[in-house]
Amino acid sequence: MKKNQLFVYGSLRSGFHHPAYDYISRYFSFVSSAKIKGVVYDAGPYPAAFPSTDESFIIGELYQIKNEDEFDWAIAQLDDYEGLNAEEGETCLFKREITEVYINDFATTQAWVYWFNGDVTDKPMIISGDALQYYHDKTKQ
Repeated sequence: MKKNQLFVYGSLRSGFHHPAYDYISRYFSFVSSAKIKGVVYDAGPYPAAFPSTDESFIIGELYQIKNEDEFDWAIAQLDDYEGLNAEEGETCLFKREITEVYINDFATTQAWVYWFNGDVTDKPMIISGDALQYYHDKTKQ
């Protein structure tokens, strides 16, 4: 199992041009465009993804840590960014789990992904599974 890889679909993706991507590119190397089974919603300022067993996919990018010895530290920083370390009495915004990643429809690997841990009632589903394209199109309107 590859525990040193990370799949990103939201603000950590290169095309979002979010400051958090600078961090990703410092510690992780881009492997490939990829996808995972799941559904993604427009939660306002960020996309919110949930795992799925059906044939719906979330489009994103696969990264691998540059220096194996830095993985625990680097992923802990991302855990903070993604709200995994909630204050006592609060619920974590996301949870990090290993998931199967599909590369070019032929190969699979495993990587960490941040799944949303909240409620998306009344939030629109991003039907294409591509949050980057969805938010890009949304800002053009």
